[in-house]
Amino acid sequence: MSTIHLIGGEKGGVGKSLVARILAQYLIDHAQPFQAFDSDRSHGALLRFYPQYTLPVPLDEVGGLDRVIETAAAQRNKTVLVDLAAQSYTPLVRWIQDSRVLETAGELTLTLKYWHVMDSGRDSVELLSRLLDEFNGRLPLVLVLNQMRSDAFDLLDSSGQRARAEQLGARVVALNRLADATMQKIDAANTSFWAAVNHSSGAQGTLGLLERQRLTVWLNRAYEQVDLLGL
Repeated sequence: MSTIHLIGGEKGGVGKSLVARILAQYLIDHAQPFQAFDSDRSHGALLRFYPQYTLPVPLDEVGGLDRVIETAAAQRNKTVLVDLAAQSYTPLVRWIQDSRVLETAGELTLTLKYWHVMDSGRDSVELLSRLLDEFNGRLPLVLVLNQMRSDAFDLLDSSGQRARAEQLGARVVALNRLADATMQKIDAANTSFWAAVNHSSGAQGTLGLLERQRLTVWLNRAYEQVDLLGL
């Protein structure tokens, strides 16, 4: 049975593409076959860092996301990742509703999961509330608490939306902080996480010895969170 992972969060800079990159690297490191799609035509992270696994998928074309379902249906027991660009919530919901995506996935025995990547701000909480109102548990959710900028999610907890999501079956994972300078070096060198860990420092501006150790620890902690859910 194939599983489709939709990685979103609506607002720009919340960490959607970072989570998509982690999931892609996890699947590679665990020798699990997958197909990735990137809906960001101008700054697509999966297209940039994992081009051999990734195809573009347009959100602004009618039926643009159809390819995701068709790929999952045609290639059984394959994981499909979809990195959703910012401001993709409205076209995504329209596609799900107009194309009976949830019903069709059930008929085809496909599993869908929506990874709602959150920072600690009010916008992320309000977007989660919209998701819960819209789908009411029909679309399985994973809440990713991105601690790259802040680990204080008091607003989420006090809003009652986390408890509401968990009551509807949502799973919650946390993404620990990694130094901004380290992430900036990785991005500047246009390298995958594997390349950043395994290539010694040099002319290409890759990481130093202890930076690579910290990246390894951070990536392993992220993998532990993924293992709690299973892909």
